[in-house]
Amino acid sequence: MATDQNALETPATQRGQRKVRLGTVISDKMNKTVIVQVGTSKAHRLYRKTVQQRTRFKVHDEKNECGVGDLVRITETRPISKEKRWRVLEIVEKAK
Repeated sequence: MATDQNALETPATQRGQRKVRLGTVISDKMNKTVIVQVGTSKAHRLYRKTVQQRTRFKVHDEKNECGVGDLVRITETRPISKEKRWRVLEIVEKAK
């Protein structure tokens, strides 16, 4: 019976991988929130030319450590507010 209990618990405790992105802080004017811009490249559907895309995320910064120009790694998380679904994982490089 103990083996059946362990078999039932393992799938429930596992969770999917969370998305992780690398981006630049473009605004730090809010309290515990920064805006991070993430750039990606995609091929155009018809012309196959590489097109740059930019996405802005509102990111939770618990200790207000990030400044404008910092390179940060962000991760997906539970909803923290109406628009915040990401949090700062680490500051990769501080702005000069």
